[in-house]
Amino acid sequence: MPQPPSASQPSAEIGVIGGSGFYSFLDDVHEVEVDTPFGRPSDTLTIGELAGRRVAFVPRHGRDHRYPPHKIPYRANLWALRSLGVRQIVAPSAVGSLTPDHGPGTLAVPNQLVDRTSGRAQTFYDEGGAVHLSFADPYCPIGRQVAVSTARRAGWPPVDGGTLVVIEGPRFSTRAESQWYAAQGWTLIGMTGHPEAVLARELALCYIPVCLVTDLDAGIEEGEGVTMEEVFRVFAENIGRLRPLVADMIKSLPTDRACPCPHSLDGMKLPLDLP
Repeated sequence: MPQPPSASQPSAEIGVIGGSGFYSFLDDVHEVEVDTPFGRPSDTLTIGELAGRRVAFVPRHGRDHRYPPHKIPYRANLWALRSLGVRQIVAPSAVGSLTPDHGPGTLAVPNQLVDRTSGRAQTFYDEGGAVHLSFADPYCPIGRQVAVSTARRAGWPPVDGGTLVVIEGPRFSTRAESQWYAAQGWTLIGMTGHPEAVLARELALCYIPVCLVTDLDAGIEEGEGVTMEEVFRVFAENIGRLRPLVADMIKSLPTDRACPCPHSLDGMKLPLDLP
């Protein structure tokens, strides 16, 4: 099995992939440059302390939001986190809603994923033989339980379950697309939840989505449709609640993983050595 980081290398046990609003929730922080076989991560990683846990943070789009969703170096981000010792990842993101029941400000912890992207690199195992992993349940079950129970205790009852459909972006959906997604029974729509989740599974990591609804998608209500300004505004209005919620989640995550995630690579002949 892969070895943990050496004593001289900075390390962390939990990773957070999110926006710039999460820099300030860590104590005693320092920055770490990480190179990977898949290029550089979105930005310099920040490692710090939170309630006695070592946490590594990577800004998904870069600090200056320079990477659009289809250009994010997903493989480098996940590889870099694992190389620092991370084994559990909390992934907050802004999403749209495909049902009027989940309006802006709703917190959701989906349990299913549909990929509607195109052209994104979504595996580490491009050469040397196929690696077929189970992905029937894309998210860590214990991590999801922690997210749901933590949100309930915080007085922000989440939507427990549902399907996140991930589109290519960077454009938003047409009304027809939005209505078609909703007709399939899918409940949330975003641009970054894939391939993050599948890449985490390929590294035997726990991946825990925490979705903040910022808008109703174009086909769900009348009006001009989704705008970037609206998404940023609603996210900014809720970051003060989301940041401490993620911090409480991190405190509550188990130190020993009893979920299936650590065993996702058991029995596999991998064509490359993992960090």
